[in-house]
Amino acid sequence: MTRINLLPWREELRQEKQKQFMTLLVLSMILAAAIVGLIHFQMNGKIAYQNSRNSFLSKEISKLDNEIAEIKELQKVRKSLVERMDIIQNLQASRPSIVHLFTELVTTVPNGVFLKTLEQTKDSLKLTGEAESNARVSSYMRNLSGSDWLKDPNLEIIQIEDKKVTRISTFVLTVKQADKNSVKDGEDKLGGVK
Repeated sequence: MTRINLLPWREELRQEKQKQFMTLLVLSMILAAAIVGLIHFQMNGKIAYQNSRNSFLSKEISKLDNEIAEIKELQKVRKSLVERMDIIQNLQASRPSIVHLFTELVTTVPNGVFLKTLEQTKDSLKLTGEAESNARVSSYMRNLSGSDWLKDPNLEIIQIEDKKVTRISTFVLTVKQADKNSVKDGEDKLGGVK
């Protein structure tokens, strides 16, 4: 019987399969490395893109912060200007009332009464003066009550000083200024100049 030796053929087949396996293994490793590299590059690209977007946003945010600071400064300037305008308008509005006030003070003072000082605090006046008698002070207070620009006279102090020839009454009284708008409306109704 003849003997057939199949071992070298099997050995060659095994070596060929081992070569194919190694080739496939190397190819799969290269493919895996390529896939990992591709994913790595893609992720790095996305990270770089996001970083560029973040830097753009941070630049824009800093620009907006500067603009907000400028707006706040402009608002402060605007507020200051509005306050100045209000003060100027109040001064313009009160300018005629000062003239009316002094006119009323002059027209209400009767003969024999002399004013020494005048102090104004908000809407009240403190008047200090001298009169020849208490009756003249009473007359002055009645005149103040009848005034359009002054109201509610209140006598705080009255003192009588004996001089050599005459007696002089020194007095301190407070009077309130009337509401300027109501007086203006009354003037308009009476045909006065606004």
